[in-house]
Amino acid sequence: MKETPLSNCERRFLLRAVEERKRLDGRQSYDYRNVRISFGADYGCCIVELGRTRVLGQVSCELVSPKLNRATEGILFFNLELSPMAAPAFEPGRQPELLVKLNRLLERCLRNSKCIDTESLCVVAGVKVWQIRVDLHLLNHDGNIIDAASIAAIVALCHFRRPDVSVQGEEVTLYTPEERDPVPLSIHHMPICVSFAFFQQGTYLLVDPSEREERVMDGLLVIAMNKHREICTIQSSGGIMLLKDQVLRCSKITGVKVAEITELIQKALENDRKVRKEGGKFGFAESIPNQKISAFKMERAPVDTNDVEEQAEEIIMKADPPSDFVAKPILRMPGTAQIGEGLENSWGDFEESEREEEEEGNSDDATTSGGQKMETEEINIVSKTKKDDDTIILSDSEEEEVVILEPEETHKKTRTHTTAKQENSSKKAFNKKRKKKRATH
Repeated sequence: MKETPLSNCERRFLLRAVEERKRLDGRQSYDYRNVRISFGADYGCCIVELGRTRVLGQVSCELVSPKLNRATEGILFFNLELSPMAAPAFEPGRQPELLVKLNRLLERCLRNSKCIDTESLCVVAGVKVWQIRVDLHLLNHDGNIIDAASIAAIVALCHFRRPDVSVQGEEVTLYTPEERDPVPLSIHHMPICVSFAFFQQGTYLLVDPSEREERVMDGLLVIAMNKHREICTIQSSGGIMLLKDQVLRCSKITGVKVAEITELIQKALENDRKVRKEGGKFGFAESIPNQKISAFKMERAPVDTNDVEEQAEEIIMKADPPSDFVAKPILRMPGTAQIGEGLENSWGDFEESEREEEEEGNSDDATTSGGQKMETEEINIVSKTKKDDDTIILSDSEEEEVVILEPEETHKKTRTHTTAKQENSSKKAFNKKRKKKRATH
């Protein structure tokens, strides 16, 4: 997935903000984002957060054969991975040009600066040496990957402990952490990278650029330095011409930032060492603040249950009395009620239709069960037809069928049964039509 380009409006807005010495996150031109370091449960595992940029560092080791030209030195290997989880523009299985530049810069910063004593990694000269592998995974990309990666790499190396070994003749014995305490690496100094972004051909300078600022910058200057103000590596990219005064000013800023970050790293390592020595809880799960919704635990608050009744009475006495006004329920229809003023309830009409259907069902049962009552009613109906000698219509709707009763004595029972059934069916059809009309309205 290709990276979404910035629009012209966004580009002009960012450049205008740089000219006015303003940044989107509220920082000044020389301000560094907050650095947060958290350690995992195992040695050599850490997460470094530089603002919203997050890098996971993991160090591992194994015994291998040394290189032929360096038989008494261990091997250092650095690997940085850019996964699609960090940004959609990073595709899996492909090495972009940015990744190649970052890996080379890390190797020059950490391996070529001799920050780690590689000769102390030798077990048997020319036979067995330790290979230290540093894997860095970018978890979230919000700009300045190289600074976060260099901090994560040096923190993981300082936190790592390798297993202890012993050599007797040609036999090499490897001890577990339960048998012997692991041995830390011999680290001479801690080089840390600091990035500078230049705009409008070096006119404006920003420290620790964010992801959007990196898109509109003209050039980038990266200086790796330790707390002794020794420059380990320096790299300029972007094709801009920098003056000597600009480089000196950047080196002075780098010295200040590196001293602050080094002190922070040392404090974090010391705190982790104390927690592990005291037997306290440590790891990524313990580093999550409890105030967040993703917390794994909550502190228990003690509750005093003494004199609960007295406290409840005091609360009731201090509370305001309830209001005298109580809304009276209004009974609109049987089975429904309304409290306060509101709209009229229209459920009564549907209840009337349901009640009529129930009555019709009861009338059907009554016609089948009570034969004697039906016979008397049939006689009354026939007698009325004799007196009137007129046609009788048993429906009050214009859409239903018309049933005419003729005055014949021979067919009394059959005619009355059919008329009662037709009357019931006509009423049911009429009620169904009424429901359909109401549903449409």
